[in-house]
Amino acid sequence: MTASSLKFGTSGLRGLSSDLEGHAARRYTAAFLRHVAGLGQSGGGGVFLGRDFRQSSPTIAADCAAAIDAAGLEPVDCGTIPTPALACHAMAAGCAAIMVTGSHIPADRNGLKFYLPSGEISKADEAGILAALRDEAVGELGVAVADEAVAAEARYFERFAGLLPAGALADWRIGVFEHSSVARDVLAGILRHFGAEIVSLGRTESFVAVDTEAFGDAVFAPLPGWVAQHGLDAIVSADGDGDRPMVMDGRGQFVRGDVLGLLAAQYLGADTVVTPVTSNSAIERTGFFGSVVRTRVGSPYVVEAMGHAGGAVVGFEANGGTFVGEGVTVEGRPLAPLATRDAVLPILCALGLAAAQGRTIDELVGALPLQHALADRLQEVPGERSGAFLSRLAEDSAYAQQLFAPHGIAGLSQIDGLQFRTAAGDMVHFRASGNAPELRCYVEGSTPEVAQALLAWGMSIAAREVA
Repeated sequence: MTASSLKFGTSGLRGLSSDLEGHAARRYTAAFLRHVAGLGQSGGGGVFLGRDFRQSSPTIAADCAAAIDAAGLEPVDCGTIPTPALACHAMAAGCAAIMVTGSHIPADRNGLKFYLPSGEISKADEAGILAALRDEAVGELGVAVADEAVAAEARYFERFAGLLPAGALADWRIGVFEHSSVARDVLAGILRHFGAEIVSLGRTESFVAVDTEAFGDAVFAPLPGWVAQHGLDAIVSADGDGDRPMVMDGRGQFVRGDVLGLLAAQYLGADTVVTPVTSNSAIERTGFFGSVVRTRVGSPYVVEAMGHAGGAVVGFEANGGTFVGEGVTVEGRPLAPLATRDAVLPILCALGLAAAQGRTIDELVGALPLQHALADRLQEVPGERSGAFLSRLAEDSAYAQQLFAPHGIAGLSQIDGLQFRTAAGDMVHFRASGNAPELRCYVEGSTPEVAQALLAWGMSIAAREVA
């Protein structure tokens, strides 16, 4: 893999850390800044930087700072901080921002998430950055970098200080699975602010890649035991850069991200929900929302669709990362728009909704008309093999009918990947990851057993066909 093969995925530029460090990080930062200038959005004069705990992130952040300085702008360091906290702080200052993070992908990879002063970049902005990319040498950093880490975290904390009633979580005992998430300390602090008793769990000093959608990963194996050992009402966590939530209920069961997003939208009183095609079909069946808009997978698609939606707008992805659009009020006060994924928001909303209704998390989820949904992925599957499988499945009806013979095909959506409805009304969805060499499989079934069987079948079919 060469630096030129670094690519934009579902949220930001991604690639091997060794390919991003140095020349490449500086070139892409310079291209982003040229794009920002071309849009006339360089007015703030500063560019805010944040990073996750990956070993490569400080070096890459320094490369970004050098390019910012070379462009005649001021680099501002916000330290190890959640991505939404960085975006919130930069937008308040009217400045652009860059987050150095690979999010949930393996530790040998890293990436850059770019923010305009107006918010998260779009797919059109990604094209603009690539058009502005030059093979240029960018010199070393020549100035001291301003430090606003404390102020940025304080602003993020304040955003949530009135989200729940005072003392709303006073009767809750909550474990925070800290691992190496940059959200670990601020999440625990916010939960304590609302009265929760916090138990710290699984903190690591080295970076651990945590995919909050892959519940079967070994990193999650201790969690059910921790629930019982510590008498917890819930365990909460986030991915490496704090924009994807994780919640386990008091019975040791994971709550899917799209369910957390649904609960957040309910708590926030959304009129319109915007979410990808991979989110649970129960969202429409609840009747909670006047409109549900489905998009392709990836935060730029959700953000773009939110911009065209009316009323109180909330977006979320199947991973649970939640976006706040226009018109949202909480406790009689407006909640400022922040159209980028956030992990802390849906965690607080789910806990707040359960507390307000006098329910446990599992009771709250159990009252929803959910299809039983599961997901998994095949790792280290090159894009060309995933692409060949998906293309054949889409274009060769005889091949598709043969593969799906045990279940039948009642319908097909191609908004993103291939989502098949079976003769029994269940769902199997294949799509290639936009962030890593992975082929993902999502299923919905009428019962947990049906969902488990569909996922096992889908994964075995995918493994066989891409071998």
